Parts: sequence; C-alpha cells; structure tokens
Amino acid sequence: MVEIVLLLLLGAFSGFIAGLLGVGGGLIIVPALLYLLAGEVPESVLMHTAVGTALAVIVFTSISSVRAHHQHGAILWQHFKQLTPTILLGAFSGAMLTKAMSFDFMRGFFVLFEFSVAAIMYFGLSNSKHVDNIARWVWLITGYVIGLISSIVGIGGGSMTTPFLSYNNVAIKNAIATSAAVGLPIAIAGSIGFIVAGWNIESVADNLGFIHTKALLSIVVISVIFAPLGAKVAHSVDGKKLKKFFALFLALLGVLVLSF
Repeated sequence: MVEIVLLLLLGAFSGFIAGLLGVGGGLIIVPALLYLLAGEVPESVLMHTAVGTALAVIVFTSISSVRAHHQHGAILWQHFKQLTPTILLGAFSGAMLTKAMSFDFMRGFFVLFEFSVAAIMYFGLSNSKHVDNIARWVWLITGYVIGLISSIVGIGGGSMTTPFLSYNNVAIKNAIATSAAVGLPIAIAGSIGFIVAGWNIESVADNLGFIHTKALLSIVVISVIFAPLGAKVAHSVDGKKLKKFFALFLALLGVLVLSF
C-alpha cells in the first residue's frame, strides 16, 4: 500500500511537471523509480525498467498536456512535423540499443545528459539564426538525435527539443508546448522498443518487456489529471524565470541519479 501511495504521488508530481515544462514527466519518474523499484527489480535491468516505464507513462501524459497546450494555441505544429519522422526512428533504435547497455553506463549517461542541458538552459545560449531558416537536413538529424537520446534516458524529449527551439529564437512557452507534442511520438516508439528489447528477459512477473505494469498504471491514473494544471501554470508565469527553473530542475535530477 505504501508503494502504491508513493507511485500515486509520483504520478501527480510528474504529471504537473509534464504540463509545466513540456518534458513528459520522465525526468522525475526515472530517478524516483530507481529508488521505488530497487529490491524488486534486479539491478542489471533496473535502469532499463525505470526508463521503459517512464516512456510508457509519457504516452498518456503527453496526450493530456498536448491537449492543454493546444487549447492555448502555443504548439508550433510545423516544427512538430519537421522533427517527427526521424524522431520515431531514433526513439525505437535507442530503446533497442539499451539491451546492450549496463546499469552503470545508462546511469552515467543520464547524469551527463542532464547536467549538459541544464548548463545550456541556465546560461541562455542562443543562436542568431531563426528556426524558420534551418535546413531540412538539420531537422532530420536533430529529430533522430533527440529520439535516440530521449529513449535511452527515458524522457519525452523536452529537455532536448525545448533548448533546440529556444536556441533558435523560439519563445520559451512555444518551445515548451511544441516539446510536449514531440514527446508523444518519442514515447510511443520508445515504449514499443523497450517492450521488444525486454520481451525474453526475466525480471519481474507481469512486466511487459522492460515496462513495469503496476508502476505504469499507478502513475498514469493520477498524472493525466495534473498535466493540464501544469500547462495552465506554464502560460501564466514569466518566461525567463521558467527557463531558469527548468535548468535548476534538470541539475537536481542529475544529482539524484548520481547519488543512487
């Protein structure tokens, strides 16, 4: 019962963060599941299970948060279409690659990634070229890289898509909203990949590949309620402060995973 309550609380917080920051909630789900599932899931596949479950949750939270952002007219659908084709390929291949990765490698990769993106966001690095002038091949490569890395670390891509769009002079609120939309194809392709990659690996009864079904259901039940609330708050706060908070939040999550 205690575990279920903690998973429900995790769902509420991750759902709110998904709407607020456009990150799908994976940034908080992965570190939390490392602690909540330790002892139940073998360490050799613990990171894989945390990441796979986080991506499965993002499928549901993305739908909820995207609907809320779309109602505010903040999603730039043109950029969503430019990124999605190769994002699907990258997310699936990233999930399949994790089958050959150790727990320590995946943890170290997650921490390095979080710290790098936090630094970029906090110091406000930007480009003089506007996003509308980016070549098509750049969109294709960027989409693949976002999908690949997002799948490996179990996020909806917001912590890569948001900085990419913001770097190219897209307003932070539009960048966050578009990132929330991009998180859906990443989560779908990544989840399928983690189901396939973990299908014949014994870890926990009733798991769906590398997806922990009990944790998935517990988190999803409440997270879809809180995602629209986070999206509403995102459209009522100062953009610069939101960007700073985003960077500090990423750094905090990196520290939590590093200390596991």
